Amino acid sequence: MDKQRPNSAMASNHSADPDPSADPETSTEPKPGDLIEIFRSGYQHWCLYLGDGLVINLTPVDESQAAAMSSVKSVFSRKAVVRMQLLKEVVGNDSYRINNKYDNNHAPLPVREIIQRAEVLMDQEVYYDLLGSNCEHFVTLLRYGEGVSEQASRAMGAISLVTVAASAFSVLGLINTRSRNRPF
Repeated sequence: MDKQRPNSAMASNHSADPDPSADPETSTEPKPGDLIEIFRSGYQHWCLYLGDGLVINLTPVDESQAAAMSSVKSVFSRKAVVRMQLLKEVVGNDSYRINNKYDNNHAPLPVREIIQRAEVLMDQEVYYDLLGSNCEHFVTLLRYGEGVSEQASRAMGAISLVTVAASAFSVLGLINTRSRNRPF
């Protein structure tokens, strides 16, 4: 890689799959090009493993690397910076797993191409949107050539459900108000 690498070291918080119903990866250590899912409080952060203990991921523009790893602010930001960091620094005290869950539906690009695509974006400022262009979209775009986010799809489904329910209650309230205003 052309960019200067931090001192490499493997992360030590690789824990057992937190969701027993999910398909765990067979390898216990990540390989270059693997997607890494990090379990934060209330959401998952995603990064892509580059090798030598390093990952590429999105971090908020206006925060230090250490603060970015635990910040909820990153969820509401509109810009992010593509950073190469040590996996153990990004994970912190959280647990993580290798999760190439989209491999059954999307063919991974060759590892060399994945790494080259990542290198081109290093230290670039990019658009960030929780539902349309988040950290999961970013790493799946690198791995598959297409941005995918099950997390965002679930969130959009929940928002749609709430919107439909609110509309239904609004209409029902309007109907109920009209029926009370009738004289008979």
